[in-house]
Amino acid sequence: MAGHIDEKKLFTGALVIIAFATLALVVMPYVQLKHVEAPAELKPYTDQQAHGRKVYMSMGCVYCHSQQPRDAKYAPDDKRGWGRASTAADYAYDKVHLLGTMRTGPDLLNIGARQPSQDWHLGHLYQPRAYTPGSIMPAYPFMFVERKGPAKDGEVVINLPPTFAKPGITIVATRDALDLVEYLKALDRTYPIKKTIEQSLETAK
Repeated sequence: MAGHIDEKKLFTGALVIIAFATLALVVMPYVQLKHVEAPAELKPYTDQQAHGRKVYMSMGCVYCHSQQPRDAKYAPDDKRGWGRASTAADYAYDKVHLLGTMRTGPDLLNIGARQPSQDWHLGHLYQPRAYTPGSIMPAYPFMFVERKGPAKDGEVVINLPPTFAKPGITIVATRDALDLVEYLKALDRTYPIKKTIEQSLETAK
């Protein structure tokens, strides 16, 4: 019958497409990369950094920041100061991966190398425009406690630039803020790399 849809053929075709996509996008990359080991310079996340990574995800940072500097053939990321193009081994300890698809803000895979200061990161979280004029990044003041009086022993206080300072108010970083900053400082993939998968699979002699 003209215009009749053969459901069996439609279903079979869909299965073939799904099977091919699974083979090409899941099985083959797994087989190709499963033996790639973490570089010696790359260390597993500490408990504090791992918690900070969860905070990074819960705050939605991945929606505006990528973690995958691109090759110079595709984008001038190295000239932007974002580092060399990333490789599979750079993500050996990342579960789940936070590659990102948007760059409303800069790539962060090497933010720990570009900006290792805890004070800067904490202040930037509290009020981004105090450190980057014109920034459209949202502020996260709820990750800090504001009160009058001096800080208590062991508390980490942020000191804002004079034009953003709050006289008489002490701004204390919460555990979530401190752990998030520790995670950001851990994002440093500036060590030397092996250029190809074959080189990455070579056993060290």
